[in-house]
Amino acid sequence: MTSFWMGKRIRLRGIEPDDWTALMRFAEDEERLGDLLNPPRSAESHRARVQEQAVAKSDGDCFQLAIEAVDTGEVVGALGSFHADARSGWFEYGITIGAEFRRNGYAAEAVLLLLRYMFAERRFHKCQARIFAHNEASLALHRRLGFVEEGRLRDHVFMAGRHHDLVLMGVIAEEFAQLHTAGEPWGRPLDPASKAT
Repeated sequence: MTSFWMGKRIRLRGIEPDDWTALMRFAEDEERLGDLLNPPRSAESHRARVQEQAVAKSDGDCFQLAIEAVDTGEVVGALGSFHADARSGWFEYGITIGAEFRRNGYAAEAVLLLLRYMFAERRFHKCQARIFAHNEASLALHRRLGFVEEGRLRDHVFMAGRHHDLVLMGVIAEEFAQLHTAGEPWGRPLDPASKAT
């Protein structure tokens, strides 16, 4: 049997200390692509942060994972679950894919694996994602995965000299189950012609 955490293209695994250079590159990609703007950080601060993540205890519902390409073993991104409210049954998640690895289907497969785990194993009812309104590729990906727009926070984020809208999207476990079969660990394959990230 193949691992629950492995799809056709990617494998999800724990963050390792040596992942710091890839994660530093992804943070720089997000800044360059207009997804995030923070003051510059030293390589040593990235190394220390990833070291902390590599040894941090998971509470079962909030964690961060590396996304590794199956064919090359290279780290192509990261995703994590956070802000989990077990009582109400919802959680938020975030994902980043390195600029050079986008549009290969890695993000879709990683999100499907995460949602299957959180819905089927952890018994959450709903997943939420916050997406910058200008990130059309991410919005399209989430729609294809079954997320629906639930709201828009107008001029909510100030970045690169101007305000941006933040789109709130969500998917409920039953909606996800109807769209994605459980026979394969990554769910029903997406249309290969529509790989956003």
